Amino acid sequence: MFRYFTYFVFLFLFALSACNTNSMPAPEARREYFYLALGDSYTIGESVSEDERWSVQLAQMLRAKGFNIRNPKTIAQTGWTTGELIETLNKTFQQQSYDLVTLLIGVNNQYRGQTLETYRAEFRQLLQTAIRYGKNDASRVIVLSIPDWGVTPFAEGRDRAKIATEIDAFNAVAREETQKVGVTFLDITPLSRKALGDQTYVADDKLHFSGKMYQEWANLVYPVAESILK
Repeated sequence: MFRYFTYFVFLFLFALSACNTNSMPAPEARREYFYLALGDSYTIGESVSEDERWSVQLAQMLRAKGFNIRNPKTIAQTGWTTGELIETLNKTFQQQSYDLVTLLIGVNNQYRGQTLETYRAEFRQLLQTAIRYGKNDASRVIVLSIPDWGVTPFAEGRDRAKIATEIDAFNAVAREETQKVGVTFLDITPLSRKALGDQTYVADDKLHFSGKMYQEWANLVYPVAESILK
């Protein structure tokens, strides 16, 4: 009789242990992840609410899948070039480690007529900085291409073909430099050009993009970000 009693107790404890194991949260939910977003007006979300920023929408999507990730620490400002982002990071931002780092910068270099050579040198420096913030791991960094502001109403009367050609040239530099160091490059420029035929993709200021456009960018970034955090 005692032998059977011991057997049933063992089965009960085993079942209880299995139940507790199955109810435990996934590792992604238990661990807290930290995200750094670097850039300019497209990262800060000029003319949209904070919740509509593509980086914040990305964090929301990751949380919905069980990742315990904070909204990004955002170092970005409307009008910044690569040089101004470098200057700000050197002067004010203390070294920290992040599980995910995104970089989207360069539209103001193009807008101000700066050279590709200047952009290449400064973008290369920003890539190294981003990698350092990403725990010295290039695989934790995602670069987004420069969107085409020439498709917005703000560019009405300007040479939109010339703007597009210049944007493509800057993006070619960015793609080449990211590939050299093993960083992921995601091309959001074709998505931005959808705004030419659909003004719901444009923000109220007629220059920047709307939360609807940023959602499409977040959708593109999400699989890569999920893979990084896993």
